[in-house]
Amino acid sequence: MRVVTTAQPLDVQPTPLALLMLGREADTGSERGVDCPGDLPSPSDPGLVERARAAKEKLGDKVFILGHHYQRDEVIQFADVTGDSFKLAKDAAARPEAEYIVFCGVHFMAESADILTSDDQAVVLPDLAAGCSMADMATAEQVAECWDVLTDAGIAEQVVPVSYMNSSADIKAFTGKYGGTICTSSNAKKALEWAFEQGEKVLFLPDQHLGRNTAVRDMGLTLEDCVLYNPHKPNGGLTVEELRAAKMILWRGHCSVHGRFSVESVNDVRARIPGVNVLVHPECKNEVVSAADYVGSTEYIINMLEAAPAGSKWAIGTELNLVQRLANRFADQDKEVVFLDKTVCFCSTMNRIDLPHLVWTLESLAEGNLVNRIEVERETEQFAKLALERMLSLP
Repeated sequence: MRVVTTAQPLDVQPTPLALLMLGREADTGSERGVDCPGDLPSPSDPGLVERARAAKEKLGDKVFILGHHYQRDEVIQFADVTGDSFKLAKDAAARPEAEYIVFCGVHFMAESADILTSDDQAVVLPDLAAGCSMADMATAEQVAECWDVLTDAGIAEQVVPVSYMNSSADIKAFTGKYGGTICTSSNAKKALEWAFEQGEKVLFLPDQHLGRNTAVRDMGLTLEDCVLYNPHKPNGGLTVEELRAAKMILWRGHCSVHGRFSVESVNDVRARIPGVNVLVHPECKNEVVSAADYVGSTEYIINMLEAAPAGSKWAIGTELNLVQRLANRFADQDKEVVFLDKTVCFCSTMNRIDLPHLVWTLESLAEGNLVNRIEVERETEQFAKLALERMLSLP
């Protein structure tokens, strides 16, 4: 299988921060782990593709490889299925014969896969440093303290937690324990509608933008109905009166990739490409979503481009690996696909899963060595699964 290259280079320039995508540098103060036991193959090894193919063939049906849409092409070419985080976790659960689930994504995704798969299956993350900055913006301790603040304000009984799929197992467990549900960017509106049937207020974790955009854009609430809870300030930086008046209590978290897009990016691309359609992910800021033509999840973005007429022009506000892949895919259909911003916006932690890590993982498994297993503690799994099952039962 060949590695796809970009048919028409996207108009972006790399920045020093973008070099983190190489996966060779790490911030040990903020990442879960940076070392693999044993030596990684050299990225310059010309035999990496063949080594990955051979190890996968040796493992046969024992291994099932999941590839998130934001992964590099060099990794995606070996994925048995591709998709967003929840789709991939469900795909893993539907393959009980696979002894090893290799999740080419980030840590919270592997946790979700472990929650939904059987105890006989081992979920493996090729690089333990592949985390998610958004998920790490809400810790179990911070959320427990927030609930104490809501209790002291006399409103906890009115509040239903709704947590984005992009959260840790601990946060999913908190959500399940306190009667809430999980949501994806595709079903956030349904999750909020359900939550407001259960209570008067929602605590939305950890992405403020998805919560705000869904409440205001899709449900008719106002910006004044939303308050921002900052876990680094006493009482979240809010007064009791503000908490009691709010309908949406938004956690101060965001995606470091989607948060970079700006209204200036939208105005610039419209000036450069007349007639362009601006299509963005709902993790973008509210002002960016308001300035765009279309807003939707990763799957929505892909479906929109599939249905788009030949000759149409699209500026996409989401992770660059996916945008490049879509540009390649639709180039022969005369669909112009460009990145919304002029600077590189890879997800640095997603990009830690590279071909050397995948080769090391598959060769280790083929030799009978289980590496980098992701396991969720039993009680955490129980409550997190409860929250996920509530989402699955949404109409």
